[in-house]
Amino acid sequence: SNLGLAIGEMAAVAALMALGTFIDQGEAPAYYFEKYPEDNPVLGFFTWKWILTLGFDHMFSSPVFLGLLFLLGTSLMACTYTTQIPIVKVARRWKFLSSSEAIRKQEFSDSLPRASIKDLGVILMGAGYEVFLKGPSLYAFKGLSGRFAPIGVHIAMLLIMGGGTFSATGSFKGSVTVPQGLNFVVGDVLGPLGFLSKPTEAFNTEVHVNKFYMDYYDSGEVSQFHTDLSLYNIDGKEVLRKTISVNDPLRFDGITIYQTDWSISALQVLKDGEGPFNLAMAPLQLNGGDKKLFGTFLPFNDADSTQVKGISMLARDLQSVVLYDQEGKFVGVRRPNSKLPIEIDGKKIEILDAIGSSGLDLKTDPGVPIVYAGFGALMLTTCISYLSHSQIWALQDGTTLFIGGKTNRAKAEFSSEVNRLLDRVPEIVDKSPAEQSNSATSV
Repeated sequence: SNLGLAIGEMAAVAALMALGTFIDQGEAPAYYFEKYPEDNPVLGFFTWKWILTLGFDHMFSSPVFLGLLFLLGTSLMACTYTTQIPIVKVARRWKFLSSSEAIRKQEFSDSLPRASIKDLGVILMGAGYEVFLKGPSLYAFKGLSGRFAPIGVHIAMLLIMGGGTFSATGSFKGSVTVPQGLNFVVGDVLGPLGFLSKPTEAFNTEVHVNKFYMDYYDSGEVSQFHTDLSLYNIDGKEVLRKTISVNDPLRFDGITIYQTDWSISALQVLKDGEGPFNLAMAPLQLNGGDKKLFGTFLPFNDADSTQVKGISMLARDLQSVVLYDQEGKFVGVRRPNSKLPIEIDGKKIEILDAIGSSGLDLKTDPGVPIVYAGFGALMLTTCISYLSHSQIWALQDGTTLFIGGKTNRAKAEFSSEVNRLLDRVPEIVDKSPAEQSNSATSV
């Protein structure tokens, strides 16, 4: 339960988390060979050997990271058991002070020469204190929940670390690009991330891409893309259908499907009224930028030529297709399904459709509910921890009332509050001689 050790462990965990965001995670070894070569180490010493040896290519499930989390969790549990729980046990005891000297030693102390301890008890109860009387002694407290809050904070942190560890060692993840009209099985895409990853019955679910389409800005740039998905169980029955988009995933039985990317898989064309022909589209490499460009080729049979010739077609999205003749000269632009043929090198070409492919990321993360519960508990217990645990003692000695108190927070406000409460305690007044005479006459 050493505070310095716990702070050091938390700093080490934070440093590894920061390093995990700096180093690209989950890449192939060749990626790290190229990015962190031995002949040009980062900071003069950091190479791919550090990353692959220590498991920093999967930081959050690496033995180093999980080991530090275990040590931090052990420190939190030790602190809870050896420090916080005993503090709560002491705070819950009804502790009466039987001497005025003990009361004067408190952080706050005062005395009222002519006051009743019972009147003080009533006023303290009205101010929200729990009050206990035992003969001439009084003990009162409020804000005991503030003493429980540190235990709650520790439990919340353990939940967060436990949930994060479960996510790192028990999750599945995978990516797939599926053309419109085709399907895939969830279990064929998802791969385990840790030794606690166990497949479920939902991995037999078949996902069918009913439709893929895009939204565009007025400038023609892609603004959003959508995929209409249907999920079928092992018996072939549709169990769920939803159109997903970026930031609007599909969730089913612990599996989340995200819309993350897109491409163009094929063009459907007619040539001289024949077809349709499905021409596969391939992504083309561009110099710089994040723009997409796809291309395909429609060959012509020419018995007099040994070279393959034909029509080239390029598309940046699903809106339009640019066509070039056999010499690579621009011929025109056509929208899919426009029903407007274009003649190129004596061939009449009509673009029927541009078939999009949906880029999907799939994942299971069983630790998420635990992490969310931990963060919720952390926010709640952190707020509760700001409540002051205040204690007041009083002792009746004749007509004199001795009062003392202490608090663990807001000490200046506590002194002001107690002074205000003492100002409300009524003073004991002796009967005047006339009142005593009247009392004797009536007897």
